[in-house]
Amino acid sequence: MYHQASLSQCQGKTVNTATNQLINQQNPDFQHQNANAWLMPDGVEDLLSHQALKQENLRHDLLTILTAYGYELVSPPLIEFTESLLGHATEDLKRQTFKIIDQLTGRSMGVRADITPQIARIDANLQNRKLPIQSTVARYCYAGHVVYTLPKGLFGSRMPLQLGAEIFGANGLSADLEILKLLLALLDHNQLTKRCHLDIGHVAIFQTLSQLADLPLYTKEQLIDLYNNKALPELEDFCQKLAKTSPYAQDFYVLGEFSNDLAKLEEKLSTTAKSHPVIRQALDELSVLIAHLQNCNIGISVDISSLKGYHYHTGMVFNVYVANEPLPIVRGGRYVNPFAKNLRQATGFSCDLTRWQQYIDNPKKMLTVVPFLADTDLSDALLKQREQAIDALRQQGQAVIVALSEQDNTTLATHTLVYADGKWQQKAL
Repeated sequence: MYHQASLSQCQGKTVNTATNQLINQQNPDFQHQNANAWLMPDGVEDLLSHQALKQENLRHDLLTILTAYGYELVSPPLIEFTESLLGHATEDLKRQTFKIIDQLTGRSMGVRADITPQIARIDANLQNRKLPIQSTVARYCYAGHVVYTLPKGLFGSRMPLQLGAEIFGANGLSADLEILKLLLALLDHNQLTKRCHLDIGHVAIFQTLSQLADLPLYTKEQLIDLYNNKALPELEDFCQKLAKTSPYAQDFYVLGEFSNDLAKLEEKLSTTAKSHPVIRQALDELSVLIAHLQNCNIGISVDISSLKGYHYHTGMVFNVYVANEPLPIVRGGRYVNPFAKNLRQATGFSCDLTRWQQYIDNPKKMLTVVPFLADTDLSDALLKQREQAIDALRQQGQAVIVALSEQDNTTLATHTLVYADGKWQQKAL
């Protein structure tokens, strides 16, 4: 829930009650007008000192890990013309995107609701230039705010900080495995691995079954809704009706009933379905991925019927959930770069750091407050020594506040600076 804190509470100042009462008497609408001026849109909030510092530390630490793995940091713009931003977007992404008019050209622009398509555009542009130093395989990482027209989930943020990593130009399972291990390294950094659950799926199985059965788009959409809602009784009824026109109807039901059990799924699928090379490869890939991740101290499950990214992904997909939340904090998987001239494969993930930071704590840091002293109270030599002591503390990464008056104090102070034994010393409060 979003709480609107008053400016006085935010800054820790004492409100002059008498002055406010006088203003309210002279202008009865002042309080109402003031409240409206401070009111934030639903899903939008200020991040104050503690939370803002936590988010910035988290962003910095995770990007440091990503760049250490060889991922190039890129920073796409917050706004783009809709032709490039939404030219290959799904309908869901289009609905989530704010549109504005460019006052310079009159063209429609969009405020990004996802950074991943922008990374795909950057990669396609670099590949089209055919730079001599450009590798066939490219790795990118990014972090930036996105803006939603509607929040995702109850009380969700409409301006989350998104961080992610993408690999382009790698077709093999090794790229998917690298992305998953990279994600686990990020979770390990914040000791979140044991609190998280990794859910892995593969959309190629449903895609191939749909092609074998020659399903019309409307029928595929109905099946996807049933799978996503885990509506097994309704799925059974639907597949019984589908059996009149398709020999693969039972396979679609098996996909829903045994979506969490690879062995059972392979056993129950029809011979034609499980012998298809694409389905066979998908099942083998899932088995290999799970085997490689068994010792990673994270709960792992399989959900073949997880098709929420069906219109975008082409292979392995995964979600990471924390603390039994219904919405994942990480989404990822394999896809084809829609901007590339050829079928350039890609795999990656994106994280919601606004929600991620709720599960970590800021490290406790010292805050030294230097008491207010008039310059005339100290000799030039002592003033210089004090400045040197303050500079030394700040160079060590410690926060130091020099009080501007006797009223300039904070309850967050952990230390003070005192002159004793012929030198300036830090003293715990």
